[in-house]
Amino acid sequence: MLGSRVRAVFFDVGETLLHPRPSFAALFARTLAAEGVPVGEDVVERAAAGVWSVYSASQAWSVSEEASRRFWTHVYGEVLRAAGVQDPTGRLATRLYEVFAMGENYELYPDALPVLEALAADGYLLAVVSNFEVWIEEVLLSLGLGRIFRFFVISGREGVEKPDPAIYAIALERAGVRGEEAAHVGDSPVLDAEPASRLGILPILVDRRGRYRDLPWPRVTSLVEVRPLLNGRASGRAG
Repeated sequence: MLGSRVRAVFFDVGETLLHPRPSFAALFARTLAAEGVPVGEDVVERAAAGVWSVYSASQAWSVSEEASRRFWTHVYGEVLRAAGVQDPTGRLATRLYEVFAMGENYELYPDALPVLEALAADGYLLAVVSNFEVWIEEVLLSLGLGRIFRFFVISGREGVEKPDPAIYAIALERAGVRGEEAAHVGDSPVLDAEPASRLGILPILVDRRGRYRDLPWPRVTSLVEVRPLLNGRASGRAG
């Protein structure tokens, strides 16, 4: 990959550009408290950490509203059980789904906008490639990112989701670049780095929590590290 001309940079959304406000555990606990079920954020954090393994990369969860609701109410139900909260009717899981589907409950990481603006000024073509419901595009637009991103490839609209490399192929076609002319920035080895690399795209793994070691792809702990990494490898820009 060294010496290749990186012209387009694709970005994942969740845990890469934005996150629940103020955090997943805080929003989860606040929602439960409003429903009369007080649970500590630390309890939620531990419960959630043990539940994310229920996610199956082969399960299409974001390609329709029905699939999303089914998946996320199941996940939230598992977190509730792990936290020792009884929810026999599924009322709490449903309320959590509603709250986490509200755009106002998300915010950009502090490093996101400055880095995106700098990369755009450098002349890179920037776009989003994300497993998310359609409404996330409106959230990104409301945060002022419509002036930065050339287009959005959202699984809920495209009907295909990571780790299927087809979603990256869509982005390459719309950007008008070859795989070796693109980079993808995301937080998952399985959903972001691995499938992107199959198409020759340079994967940049965002590891904000220091979870990953000894992986074959460039790893950053902040988006601030992305620009020097790209500028050290790129010899051309998109027009």
